[in-house]
Amino acid sequence: MPVLFAGFAAMLVFGGCRSEYEKIRTGGDPETIRKKAFEYYDEKDYVKAQGLLELALPSFKGKKEAEEIYYRYTYTYYHTRQYLLASYYFNSFVQTFGGSPYKEEMAFMSAYSNYKMSPTFRLDQTHTLKAIEDFQLFTNTYPESERVAECNKLIDELRSKLERKAYDEGRLYFDLRNYQSSVQSFENLLRDFPETNNAEDVRFMILKANFLLAENSVIDKQGDRYTETLERAEEFLARYGKSANAKEAATMKETSIKKIKQLENVGYKSKSTRSGT
Repeated sequence: MPVLFAGFAAMLVFGGCRSEYEKIRTGGDPETIRKKAFEYYDEKDYVKAQGLLELALPSFKGKKEAEEIYYRYTYTYYHTRQYLLASYYFNSFVQTFGGSPYKEEMAFMSAYSNYKMSPTFRLDQTHTLKAIEDFQLFTNTYPESERVAECNKLIDELRSKLERKAYDEGRLYFDLRNYQSSVQSFENLLRDFPETNNAEDVRFMILKANFLLAENSVIDKQGDRYTETLERAEEFLARYGKSANAKEAATMKETSIKKIKQLENVGYKSKSTRSGT
């Protein structure tokens, strides 16, 4: 008997703890569900608010209350750090409530949710690219918005992350002695980020990788690669004559000139031998 009584008491305790939420959730009264969902939301209990708002949405579809319900429902995903779903629902709000005063805010938050998912530069940058795309779309759609300045600032931050990833990729190929891929990666960086503050360093890395590629090439390819290195060295020195790397660049230039002459002499002697002169 005491065991049965204890079990019954436990049921009452646990039932009481969840009775309010469960009673409203299962009660089937849309207005009660909506009001309680708003209370939970205002109290920042976003998990419970989300559950009730999701129940309320179908009942208020097409009614004036639907917009505020959906607005709060969308933010529950953001506040619980479910940024992928938050971005989806923010964008869905824009599509569903085209005349809403919240439309601009929702468009920004859709992009910002992708920004929140942008990882360290070492990882895949899909969300970074999506955030940049969305922020640019926002600035084009709302050019007079007070949020444009923030969008541009965030775009610069995200592009800086992409640039860092591109630079590290080029350095990784260089360290692995894959000089051809290193040159290509650094050239892509200059193409994608023409305003980079690291242009001098990047161009020096291209020159150095090109030189080492020539040094480690088979003899048939050395002529063209030393010639390319010479051109890059001259360009670098013309741009950055006072650079800390200018001395090394000049050395690579002189070495390339000597190698080209040696290869030309070898070619000439070989041709002379074949012709019998």
